[in-house]
Amino acid sequence: MNKKHFILGLCLTLFMLGSCDDELSKVGTSIQGEGDKISVSVDSFKIEASTVKMESVYAKSDTGLLGEFYDPLYGTLVSDYICQFYCPEGYTFEHTPMEGKIDSVDFRIYYSSWIGDSLAPMRVQLFPVVTPLEKNYYTDINPDDYVDRKQVLGSQTYTVYDVSVPDSVRNSDEGFYPNIRIRMSEAIGQKIYDETVNNPSSFVDQDAFNRFFPGLYVTTTFGSGAIFGVDLSLMTIYYKYVGKGAQNQDTIIQATEIFNITKEVIQLNRFKNTDMSELLEPSEKYMYMKTPAGVGCRLVIPAKEIAPLIDGRILNNMPLTLRAYPSEDYEYALNMPSQLLLLPEDSVKTFFEKNKVNDGVTSFLATLDTDDRTYAFGNISNVLKKHVESAPNEDLTLMVFPVNTKVESNYYGSYVTAVSHYLYPSGLKLRKDDEAMRTGTTSSKYGNR
Repeated sequence: MNKKHFILGLCLTLFMLGSCDDELSKVGTSIQGEGDKISVSVDSFKIEASTVKMESVYAKSDTGLLGEFYDPLYGTLVSDYICQFYCPEGYTFEHTPMEGKIDSVDFRIYYSSWIGDSLAPMRVQLFPVVTPLEKNYYTDINPDDYVDRKQVLGSQTYTVYDVSVPDSVRNSDEGFYPNIRIRMSEAIGQKIYDETVNNPSSFVDQDAFNRFFPGLYVTTTFGSGAIFGVDLSLMTIYYKYVGKGAQNQDTIIQATEIFNITKEVIQLNRFKNTDMSELLEPSEKYMYMKTPAGVGCRLVIPAKEIAPLIDGRILNNMPLTLRAYPSEDYEYALNMPSQLLLLPEDSVKTFFEKNKVNDGVTSFLATLDTDDRTYAFGNISNVLKKHVESAPNEDLTLMVFPVNTKVESNYYGSYVTAVSHYLYPSGLKLRKDDEAMRTGTTSSKYGNR
């Protein structure tokens, strides 16, 4: 082919393609009516933030905390608990004690985590519950409403790190579960056994047993410096009975009866926070969170200001990210919580009492990004939209505080099945300067609609 003809043909083809593209562009524009064009608006605003005291939290749980701990910034935390014991319907001893006698009784507290000075000497004591417990799972209970402090049922001095346990036991393949053993009078076990024989009606159901044996108050009465998370509490009755041994001969056998604290019975956790005045002072730079039942954060979205701006428009996005300062660097400093929950202030009570989970509409979950110390809730526009529809002349007040979640997985992925208040000691200092508290909304509208 002649080189000149090839170049001429190539130029002609490019010209024709360019002309077609122009025509197609004109066609694309011409078929879009004026009423179908989308207008997008972005509006910026500042969130008002403050630290608020949380007098108590809902804590329906068979775990808890025990001890006393002081933090230079976050103040003092004292924690203990009152508990009932689970009793099966129609309960009787598995065996008949020799001569109807009980040998001993103890109460054990198992734990696997703690904060503070693990070598600080402390003392735990047990007191009887004399007034039946009520199903009040808030953490501001007054133990004196239920307990007789004049009767000490058991006492034990301890350190969280038990130096009497040799390394060979602590590091054995069988595993070592730290625990505190509190010896109790055998008279308690004798009373329970005698009742099974003389008054079986006390064991026909849980309510009957609770009336007979209302429970124990577990608290510390000496020392401070550490708090540990209670994983399991149980009372054990020890006795001997005559059974069959080798060659079918009568032999004396050791036996136990164990009473656990479970979710079927009541455990009242008490958390008492003091020395938090610095956290609650007005500040332009900081807001704080402390768990358990210490302080949380209140956020006020200027919904009255936003409502006219999004009237008649589709609210597409309102991102929210909270930014944290580094944790304190002194010894035994509280760690940041791993998850935060955000929801309207007026729905906090029902959210936990009704065992709800975050739905992305009125409640949102954020997980700590340890690289940049942020908690990103994502797009929270749904909660603003819902609020504006019902109360356009009122600002939207939200609460944020640490939580713990239970996650399950199936073929389709993982999902949250339970959300509860975070009951382990933690501290969080968040930014509340203008940059950190400024966010915005993105809204859209179709043409003249």
